[in-house]
Amino acid sequence: MTNINIKVVAKEGSKLPLYKTSGAAGADICALLEKPLVIESGKSAMVPTGLFFEIPEGYEVQIRPRSGLAAKNGVTVLNTPGTIDSDYRGEINVILINLGDKPFTVNNGDRIAQMLVAPVIQAEFSVVTSLDETERGAGGFGSTGV
Repeated sequence: MTNINIKVVAKEGSKLPLYKTSGAAGADICALLEKPLVIESGKSAMVPTGLFFEIPEGYEVQIRPRSGLAAKNGVTVLNTPGTIDSDYRGEINVILINLGDKPFTVNNGDRIAQMLVAPVIQAEFSVVTSLDETERGAGGFGSTGV
């Protein structure tokens, strides 16, 4: 396992990301709210964390749903995975959507998502007149079976 250092500015009352087990790939991130936030069924909301990251160049942070929130409440991260680039310095916010059938309340300090740190590889794009043939060809969206 490779460790990197991410510098964090944390507003008063915010919680640093936390890996709950030694084998966890994702660190839980928590809401920083002055008052509870109710997300109605079918609606989304931007939830602040009070955290600002300095991510090393060559890495990104991905924001992903917590499986427990999704399974128990139908609440997930809307733009999954959300990407935080190494040159972003604003507050980390999480866009939650309530796909459940009843309102969901987010309280201050609730674990709302998880973050993964991943290396970034940028591609070079070359314009060509044709592509190599494959067995699959242009088939997509279920073309290889159920």
